[in-house]
Amino acid sequence: QVQLVESGGGSVQTGGSLRLSCAVSGYPVSLYYLGLGWFRQAPGKGREGVAGIAPRGNDTIYADSVKGRFTISRDGDKRIKTLYLQMNNLEPEDTAVYYCAAAGNGKLQPAGYVYWGEGTQVAVSS
Repeated sequence: QVQLVESGGGSVQTGGSLRLSCAVSGYPVSLYYLGLGWFRQAPGKGREGVAGIAPRGNDTIYADSVKGRFTISRDGDKRIKTLYLQMNNLEPEDTAVYYCAAAGNGKLQPAGYVYWGEGTQVAVSS
């Protein structure tokens, strides 16, 4: 059974940094072969794509609102495989629940991703 568990969320002030992790267990092959993504959902808003990484390569894509501040990466060669989201220069508008997703196309649309985590809360105060 494939499971995704996020961690690393918390409360920071404007300009601070956080590193989110997503531990992927139960998947039989390296994360290199999966399209992976990070999404977020703020109160009263829909789920939006933040960052994605394509399968079988290192092509990445970011929402315009986070370009230059967020970096997606993966460590897929260990028994516990991990997806990361490094978030720098955080802004209050980044406040949301962040979700990781796997087995998609590595783009920013939620549809098509098969596996999802439960989410981790990020709160940025001004």
